Amino acid sequence: MKQDGVSMDRHVKRKMGNAVKIGLLFTFAVAVAGIVYLYPSLTRWAQADRSVSLERLRIGEVTRGDLLRDVSVQGKIVASDHPTLVSPSHGVLSILIKAGDVVKKGDLLARIDSPELRNRLEQEQSIFNSIQSELERLKITGQQTELQNRQEIALLELKLKASEKALERARTLFDEGLGSSIDFEKAKDDLEIARLALSHAQEKIRLVRETTGFEVRTKELQVDRQRLVVEDVNRKVKELAVLSPVDGLVSRVDVKDKDTVQANQPLFSVVDLSRFEVQVLIPENYAGEIAMGTAAVILYEGKEYPGTVKSLSPEVEASQFKGTVVFGEGAPSGLKQNQRVDTRLLLDSRTNILKVPRGPFLESLGGRQVYVVEAGTASLRPISVGALSVTEVEVTSGLSAGEKIILSDMTRFESAGRILLRQ
Repeated sequence: MKQDGVSMDRHVKRKMGNAVKIGLLFTFAVAVAGIVYLYPSLTRWAQADRSVSLERLRIGEVTRGDLLRDVSVQGKIVASDHPTLVSPSHGVLSILIKAGDVVKKGDLLARIDSPELRNRLEQEQSIFNSIQSELERLKITGQQTELQNRQEIALLELKLKASEKALERARTLFDEGLGSSIDFEKAKDDLEIARLALSHAQEKIRLVRETTGFEVRTKELQVDRQRLVVEDVNRKVKELAVLSPVDGLVSRVDVKDKDTVQANQPLFSVVDLSRFEVQVLIPENYAGEIAMGTAAVILYEGKEYPGTVKSLSPEVEASQFKGTVVFGEGAPSGLKQNQRVDTRLLLDSRTNILKVPRGPFLESLGGRQVYVVEAGTASLRPISVGALSVTEVEVTSGLSAGEKIILSDMTRFESAGRILLRQ
């Protein structure tokens, strides 16, 4: 009996080819290399508490150099000279300019018609002329009195000489026995009378001269006083023509043409366009560090200009106090009143220190911690900071030159010890 074919078949194992073996070995090698390559990343991933995309972070490098400590404040351009012109007297105003006009120093802005002031000038001038005439008359009278007194003295001196000669003749006759003693004594009396008359006349003349000189000096003082009055009134009359005190721009007109104005009433405001300064608002916590003379840098149209703090207000309002910064040499042109500018006040300068760029990390981590970037992760590390500037921060401990840190706000990571930085 013949058996079927199934029971006669045998299973024969097929031998593995060399190509298959090589393929398997290559696959194994690639897997091992991948595991070795990815092991650090896998390790970092396993050790990290949080992860974040590197593109969303701002990274800064620790460097060594100089740091300029400053404070940034907002300021506005104001004119150094912006005088307000007032009316010198009561009168009717005639305006010759309008707001916005450019004027030069000495240009006529307005005229004031004041009949009262002009009439007063004429009255004071008349009084001056009258006093001046009295002074001249007093001088002439003094000269006449002086001439009469000199004539009187000359006459008395002549009488004195005549009395001396008469006495000499009486003595000679008396000695020779030709004259009486009565005549001799009379001659002696006449001589004494002549001497007394001359002495009294000289004293009288001295007193008259002093009196006349005193009256002349008194009248001269009256003349000088009245001259000052006339000059003052004349000055006020000249001021009826209102002139520009500076080269600048008429910024405001407070009256209308043909208005009747009173003395000291504001008329115009003129802004000096050649001299500007910056008015800044400074936080009160810098009050002890900023003083008059503090250096400043004014940023205008992308350029920096040196300046100096000119004055500081003693009053604090809304946690700020006002200061005035003046431009140094080379002030910019084209400045406009109330124009906003950024200003930096230079407080301190430090050399050869560790520093990092300033960023939100300073506020979010309180300046006591920072995330240091190394090998795809960021580790939280304690640090200490020193001086702060607008753009940089001094690092006193915790970091070394060349290290990189995260400058961004890290508040959302809740002080995680290690963060994975995804590419």
